[in-house]
Amino acid sequence: MTYEKLTIPGLSDDEGRTLNRLLEQMHDKEPRNLLRASYYDGKRRAHAVSAIVPPMYQRLALVLGWSGKAVDALARRCTLDGFSWADGDLGSIGASDVYDDNHLRAEVNSAVISSLLHGVSFLVNTAGEDGEPTSLLHVRDARHATGEWNPRTRALDNLVSVQSWDDQLRPTSLALYLDGETITAEKVDGVWTIERSDHPWGVPAEPMVYKYHQGRPFGSSRISRPVMSIHDMALRELPRLEGHMDVYSFPEMWMLGADESIFKNEDGSTKASWQIVMGRIKGIPDDEEASSPRADVKQFPASSPEPHLAALNAFAKLFARETSLPDSALAITDVSNPTSAESYDASQYELIAEAEGATDDWARPLRRAMVRALAIQNGETSVPDEWKSIDTKWRDPRYLSRAAQADAGMKVLTAAPELSGTEVGYELLGLDERQIGLVMAERRRSQGSALVDRLIAARDVDEPQTP
Repeated sequence: MTYEKLTIPGLSDDEGRTLNRLLEQMHDKEPRNLLRASYYDGKRRAHAVSAIVPPMYQRLALVLGWSGKAVDALARRCTLDGFSWADGDLGSIGASDVYDDNHLRAEVNSAVISSLLHGVSFLVNTAGEDGEPTSLLHVRDARHATGEWNPRTRALDNLVSVQSWDDQLRPTSLALYLDGETITAEKVDGVWTIERSDHPWGVPAEPMVYKYHQGRPFGSSRISRPVMSIHDMALRELPRLEGHMDVYSFPEMWMLGADESIFKNEDGSTKASWQIVMGRIKGIPDDEEASSPRADVKQFPASSPEPHLAALNAFAKLFARETSLPDSALAITDVSNPTSAESYDASQYELIAEAEGATDDWARPLRRAMVRALAIQNGETSVPDEWKSIDTKWRDPRYLSRAAQADAGMKVLTAAPELSGTEVGYELLGLDERQIGLVMAERRRSQGSALVDRLIAARDVDEPQTP
C-alpha cells in the first residue's frame, strides 16, 4: 500500500513537506514493526508446515513465546532505579514530583521494551495544561512516532507523534515537533484544526536507541532476522510434534500382499499423502487366485517422538545463542542449573554484558529528558549548568543475594571507611532508596537529639549555682 499524502490547512509548505516525509517514513516501517510486534505478542503462527501434515494440525495456530522472552529477559535486567545528583539535592528542585507525576519508572520500563522491540522509542517533554502536572514526560514507540536524526548535532531535527487514526489508518490527531515550536493538529467531523506553541527547548524529544551504529541511527531490533528465522523453524516443528503425538501412541498395522487399490478412494482418486501416512490399518481384499489368498497381518512398534523433541531442543539452543540467553532459559533437555554464584554469572555473562551496553546507550537520552523535565517543572527557560551533573542510576544487571551484596559492600567500606554512614555506603550494603532515606532520617533525628542534650548540658554548666 502506497502512502497517501496528508494535507492540513494552516501548515506552511515546508511544514507540510516535513510532516508528510515523517509520516511516509513511519508508513514504510510499519510492516516490519507489525511483524516484530506479532512475534513479541505471540501472534505469529507457522505457515506451510509440510505436505504430509494434516490440515487439522496446521490450523491449530500453535505459537511460541521465545521472541517475547528474548525481549523481556533483557528488559528486566535494565531497570532504572532513579537519578543522582552529585552536586545537589534532587528533592529541592522537584525531582520526586516529576518522577511520581509521570509514573516514570513504569514509563521508562515501557520505553526499554519498545526500544528492544523496534530498535528505538522516544521520550517527549511537554508542559502540562490546566489540571495536569506541570511537567510531562511521555514515551512513544516507533509505531506512533518518528523523526529525523542529525548526525552533526547528535539530536533530532524534528519529530511527529500520532495519537489516533481513522478506519483507513490515516492520522486524525498528531503533534509535530519542530525547532522551538510544537504544532498540534486534530481532525473533528472531517475538519482539521491546528494549534501552535513556542518554547525554548528546540525539539523536546530524545530517542532511546538499541544498538546504535553508523547507517542505523535508530538502531536495530532485538527480534532480528536470524531470531525470526529460528523462531519460525521451531514453530514449524510444533505441528509435526502435535501430529506425531497422535500417531505414535498407537501401533501401526500392515496387511501384506497389498496392491495400489488400498491407497485410493472409492472414486478411484489417490488419497492425500496425510491420509496414507495417518492410516492406522491398511485393509487388503482377499485374492482367491493367489497362492496365499488372505493377506498376512503385521504389526510395527510405535515410533518415539524423540526426534521431534531433539529438533525442538536444538532450535531452542540456537535461539538462545542468537539472543545471548543461557540454554536453561529455553532448552527442555540436557540442561543443568548452575551450582555456584561464579557458574551462574558465567552462564549469564553475555546477557549481562548486553544489559550493561544497552543501559550505557540509554543513559544519555534519559538524563537529557529528565533535566529538561526538571527545567519545565521549575519554570526555567534553559537547563542550569549545575544540573548537568544529574545522571541516571541503574540497577545492577547481576542478580545478587542480599548476603552476597552486603558482603561485597563491607569489603569496600573496609577499604574506604570514609564511606561509612553515607548514602553511598548504605547503597553498597544493598539497601534500597526507601531504606536509605529512613536510615538517614533516623540519623538526623539522633544527631539532633544528641545536639540538644549537649546544649542542655552546656547550659547547666554555665549557669551559676544558687546558694
